[in-house]
Amino acid sequence: MNDKVVIAIDAMGGENAPKKNIEGLGLFLKANKNKDDYFFKIYGDEQKIIKELNKNNIKKDKIEILNTLTVVSDDETPLTAIKNSKNSSMWNSINSQIVSGANISLSAGNTGVLFVISRMLLKTIDKVSKPALAGIWPNKKGVSVVLDLGANIECDENNLIDFSEMGSALYKSLYGNEKPKVSLLNIGSEEIKGTEIIKKAYSKLKELSSYGDFEFTGYIEGNKIYDGNSNIIVTDGFTGNVALKTAEGTAKFLTDSLKESLMENFLSKTSLIFSYFSLKKFKSKLDPRKYNGAIFLGLNGPVVKSHGGTDAIGFYYSIDLCYRIIKGNLMSQIKDNLSHLNVEE
Repeated sequence: MNDKVVIAIDAMGGENAPKKNIEGLGLFLKANKNKDDYFFKIYGDEQKIIKELNKNNIKKDKIEILNTLTVVSDDETPLTAIKNSKNSSMWNSINSQIVSGANISLSAGNTGVLFVISRMLLKTIDKVSKPALAGIWPNKKGVSVVLDLGANIECDENNLIDFSEMGSALYKSLYGNEKPKVSLLNIGSEEIKGTEIIKKAYSKLKELSSYGDFEFTGYIEGNKIYDGNSNIIVTDGFTGNVALKTAEGTAKFLTDSLKESLMENFLSKTSLIFSYFSLKKFKSKLDPRKYNGAIFLGLNGPVVKSHGGTDAIGFYYSIDLCYRIIKGNLMSQIKDNLSHLNVEE
């Protein structure tokens, strides 16, 4: 099985589990039916999983079910996670990378607990002081990798440098760009603006850009994120999480407002006939399910967090993300990028 991508899935994490998790798995298997380079280790209630597999006519030739009856609840706190979550479907799906050959773990469960368990079991990579949470965001030219999205409230310049190296490795593993563009999120584009930490990171990233892992393009303001001129956008977890929630809220506001306007009266409803394909394209571009899956970077094994409230289609995209991450040799890319850093903890 060494030549296969082995994905460990927490089938019990998130809303409507394991139904949507298994349906998402079925969509992946259907989309990749002509490939034979992947295998799934499914952790959760075996009876419930088998029921959903049968309901979706999913063959078990590329699946191993590992019966796990303990489930991490949504109201579990990181402080009690270690005590209460051991041998849960989430715990075992992560531990699978250590004990049974999984390449990557996927869960739609409690984010805080997932991060704590992942960090405890997989440990951080040498030279990395803080792991980061990275997401894929759409822009005018394609997508950007944005990190940190909330794993670390406070960061110093070394953390931001680590994030830049790991973010560029993720982008290369997914999209094949050998020299992606990296930008630091800031309140202005001028070198004199920003905190001392950001200024120190700016100076160091200018130096590191010469190694060829990425092209550092300087600062980027929040209103330029979606222009698509930067492939990786780096910030601390507090700012990143605020940006994420703002982006999610803005996208929902736009789609809801557009829907409301188009359904306002007879003439607006009639216009739908002539603008159907344009609206369909617009909706697809902003569909959050297509970008589902945040990645914990900086651990000795990749972990993907699916949104807990997503549906089967969203979960399918998170499985596809896992597959592409391993096929793109993410861990090797990260270690190569970090090899020339001399980070002082």
